Amino acid sequence: MTVSDRWLLPDGVEDLLPPTALRIEALRRELLDSWQRWGYQLISPPMIEYLESLLTGTGNDLDLQTFKLTDQLTGRLMGVRADMTPQAARIDAHGLQSKGVTRLCYAGHVLHTRPLSLTGGRAPLQVGCELFGSSALAADEEIVVLMLEALAVAGVARVHLDLAHVVIYQELVAAAGLSDKKQKAVFDAVRRKSVPELHELLGNQPAGSAGAQLLALAPLVGGREVLAQASEILGTASERIKKALGDLEYVADRVSARFPDVSLGFDFCELRGYNYHTGLVFAAFGAGGEQALAQGGRYDAIGEDFGRGRPATGFSADLRRLTLLADSSDVVDHRAIYAPAVDDPDLQRRVSELRRCETVIQALPDEDSHRARSQCDRQLVQRDGKWHIEALNAQ
Repeated sequence: MTVSDRWLLPDGVEDLLPPTALRIEALRRELLDSWQRWGYQLISPPMIEYLESLLTGTGNDLDLQTFKLTDQLTGRLMGVRADMTPQAARIDAHGLQSKGVTRLCYAGHVLHTRPLSLTGGRAPLQVGCELFGSSALAADEEIVVLMLEALAVAGVARVHLDLAHVVIYQELVAAAGLSDKKQKAVFDAVRRKSVPELHELLGNQPAGSAGAQLLALAPLVGGREVLAQASEILGTASERIKKALGDLEYVADRVSARFPDVSLGFDFCELRGYNYHTGLVFAAFGAGGEQALAQGGRYDAIGEDFGRGRPATGFSADLRRLTLLADSSDVVDHRAIYAPAVDDPDLQRRVSELRRCETVIQALPDEDSHRARSQCDRQLVQRDGKWHIEALNAQ
């Protein structure tokens, strides 16, 4: 690296500059304050942990996204967190060990080995909420509501919510009696929504069989109308599948009642996070967006590896994406008071007093006063031996 390119940052990593950094920080504070009013307590886990803790119950996808390094003190393999959800599960299971329901929230950077999309970064600022200790459907509803309210606070317009339930796919694959090799091939085809490939793998299936039901569900994506179609296709399915369909309908009804402007969609073979999700999963999209702005779901099994299995559900989002999507303009906040570069004890006392609740920019002796004034809408002017606030354009 030469002197001329030492300023370069790695691909997918960028600085947060004014005024974007301030907008992101303001939204972070607003969201955390809002979640605190719901009873969610703030946690701040470390950036690095032993690898087995970070990857507990999360499957191969998170493993590939995690930067790995060797701990020079112990020789053990460590990882830089790529997701804060496993850390929250560890804190609930081992750190807090509270009885009953525990509500946690967080905001912090995570690091990915590769971006999630062509336009995405590798150092998201992850925010989210996790609810432990309740298997009630009302807990899933609470998390979905919090997620949609967070998007509203961020100013995201025209939100679309996708709902799915991993139990439907799990039950159908188990009932189809496929070999391990074929299960992996079917999983890959369903995840890519490759219906022709799925037909090649499953072949001719008897009507009403689990294989035939899976083939019929794979292309079924849409609004409320597909929920009724899925219920008809799965009429002979297990009670767990019927309960999953009921859960989807219940949450959809509740969300529609509280957020009538949010459009709803259903995908009965959504396999995002399949390795650790155990129930309802959901994702929210903005207008014209292909990548989810926020997503989450139920993950009841992760805590078992920490010695305390607990029902759990939660969501997370990238605060940087939310802020930039909601407002990409570089509008400078001019609500500040200009103070001249004058060595006057009365002026310094007045500046200190004002800074308790106002922004005051005092010019330095060698500073361009015109540039300092351009950041302000008012100024301190000495009249009759006292310093008064006046509009900056006042003469």
